Amino acid sequence: MKLSFNVPILRFVKTWFTGCFLLFFSFTNFAADWPQELANERGTIVVYQPQPEKLTGNILTGRAAMSLELKDNPTPIFGVFWFSAKIATDRSENTVTISQLKVTKVGWPDSKESGEKQFSQFVEAQLANSSFKASLSKLTASLTSAEQIKESLAKIKNDPPTIQFTSILSVLLSYDGDPVFRDIDNSDYQRALNTPLAVVKKKNQAKFYLTSGHLWYQASKALGPWSILANPPADLEALIPKEEEQSDTPQVISAPNIIAVTKPTELVVSDGKANWTSLVGGKLLYVENTETPWLRELASGDMYVLLSGRWFSSKSEQGPWLFVRADKLPQSFKEIPPESAIGGIRTSIAGTNEAEQAILDAQIPQTAAIKRSEAKLTVNYDGEPTFEKIVDTQVEYAVNTSAQVLKISGKYYAVDNGVWFVASNPKGPWQVADDIPQEAIAQIPPSSPMYNTTYVTVYDSTPEVVYVGYTPGYMWSYPYYGVPIYGTGWYYPPYYVGGWYYPRPPTWGLHVGYNPWTGWNVGVSWGSPFFRVGVVWGGGYHHHPRPCCGRYYGGGYRGNTNININGNVNIGNSVSIANRNHAKKRIAANPANRAGGRIAQGNRTNNLYNQGVNKKRNVIKQPSTGKINRAKVSPKRANNVYADKKGGVVRHENGQWQNRSNKNWKTVPKQGTLNSPSFPSQQQRNQQINRQKPNNRTFDHKTMNRDLHGRQMGNMSRGGHQPMGNARRGR
Repeated sequence: MKLSFNVPILRFVKTWFTGCFLLFFSFTNFAADWPQELANERGTIVVYQPQPEKLTGNILTGRAAMSLELKDNPTPIFGVFWFSAKIATDRSENTVTISQLKVTKVGWPDSKESGEKQFSQFVEAQLANSSFKASLSKLTASLTSAEQIKESLAKIKNDPPTIQFTSILSVLLSYDGDPVFRDIDNSDYQRALNTPLAVVKKKNQAKFYLTSGHLWYQASKALGPWSILANPPADLEALIPKEEEQSDTPQVISAPNIIAVTKPTELVVSDGKANWTSLVGGKLLYVENTETPWLRELASGDMYVLLSGRWFSSKSEQGPWLFVRADKLPQSFKEIPPESAIGGIRTSIAGTNEAEQAILDAQIPQTAAIKRSEAKLTVNYDGEPTFEKIVDTQVEYAVNTSAQVLKISGKYYAVDNGVWFVASNPKGPWQVADDIPQEAIAQIPPSSPMYNTTYVTVYDSTPEVVYVGYTPGYMWSYPYYGVPIYGTGWYYPPYYVGGWYYPRPPTWGLHVGYNPWTGWNVGVSWGSPFFRVGVVWGGGYHHHPRPCCGRYYGGGYRGNTNININGNVNIGNSVSIANRNHAKKRIAANPANRAGGRIAQGNRTNNLYNQGVNKKRNVIKQPSTGKINRAKVSPKRANNVYADKKGGVVRHENGQWQNRSNKNWKTVPKQGTLNSPSFPSQQQRNQQINRQKPNNRTFDHKTMNRDLHGRQMGNMSRGGHQPMGNARRGR
């Protein structure tokens, strides 16, 4: 019997469809499991995990399968609905809020078009003012099956930096060009402006000092050689700023070697001679006593190192080193087991589940609702504002400030912590912008230090509130041929005049690494205490707003995101190349994490809008005054029912696809098997046509397998690899 949209059915749907979407985006239990259900005396409505189709800015569109289980009808009635909605996200809380939801189409396999239209109009009216909260990680994983931009970023620079190898524990002292010194007020010392480390010079003398806050070094030249200093001058030691958080800084007991450079450089350090260990059945070797992913493929003899998300290859440590795209790596790289000692690097190997998850992160914007009255900005310049034109654009940017200020068509625009501001004068007054010249801003190329501003967007506004968002590109993380990379690869010359220095965002020299559990981490080696003291030293170092890894750094580093030092300089603590269990132990062992009561996260989950004083700008979310009928997880049902693109309902059961037709499930022949040969006989073709007549459609194996894969990824832990089983059976 065909289902028709009679009055009782519509009344039931009217009662329960709003509940269905509260189920769909449950405030309390969205992430726990799918499907979920709502029930009353008339029956139960069940919604299966949604299948996003597209995310454009903050507009999400998709479809989902659902079923009605009426008490007076023992057979479930399966259906499909399509929707579009605005999303607001909070990575720190792993939530996504759905608002202004529109149901664009609803269909039942046996319904008529007129019924679908009537149903769609009704649902859209009921949900126009609804708002729902969901799990951001579930949405991210399910986007595996969505339309994705396949073109990689143009004009990203992948030339290798200088790569130095040493078997002695060492810290990289990186100057941004030749060392530049300026006076430290009220002292007999000068500080090196263009390095994130704390380097000082005795005025009018060839005496140079470097400190981590606990260790001291001395040299007769700014580039060294540096030797340990047991008793530093008392007046110099007194200049070190005393921070409230300084007790959290890991103390370095063993004195590492200092290697000074003036060009973009990465340092690969091993604890003694490189210890090569076999992996993947003897196809690969890796160095186990280093914090840098360093491998060798035995078939070719080529060595590979992973730096800022990029692979470089050479026959020897001396080079030359050549960039290798992540989708062009040897096949044996994909065979690296997730549970192996270097399982974390699968994130940087195109085609792995871990890499897919990382790429999906780059699609999801972090959003916020900003109160105009609370959003303030003051821009300080070194002298009068100075602007330079960005090549091949109509945009100019201010060079003598640590802020990111653009001049476009006579107006001034600035980005501060993911919020656009506008002014008619470069010095302000500034107000939150509710409209920006997007086309002009989009022309800014990666060769400009303002490139990351192209990833900050204004979505909407009211007289009191402006809705904004940014994607990880603002944090300098980009999807590139199937993996995340860090930085544009371009060198941006610093600006310094007089006593002020403005470093620009670097790609190299800070040992930036990525793992599947915390995202990007800066300072993943033993340089953290040195960086920490360096950026707080006085003397004119203006660090450029440079969001990364949950904190800010500009040519340097500040914060407690280093999770690899365990009270000493040592090898083997990096979570960027570890497996999940090892990484979990390293993160939990960090004193900063224990003090905070929760595991520190990288830029994967951090929300700039919720950090520090930025919180004051956010609109406080008002609690709902209406009665919310919360959905419950349906533990007896498998999350194996899907909506296909043509409006059919299908499920995956015991490794096979099944179509819903005439209130029954019918097995779909597998592709490329004896059950479904490449060239079926006429009789087989007729039988297949007859089986599919009720829905007048063919089965799209490729799309549905992709959707299945996305749902399986959503059921894994971050960085997981296990397949989803059939623990529960569907009806």
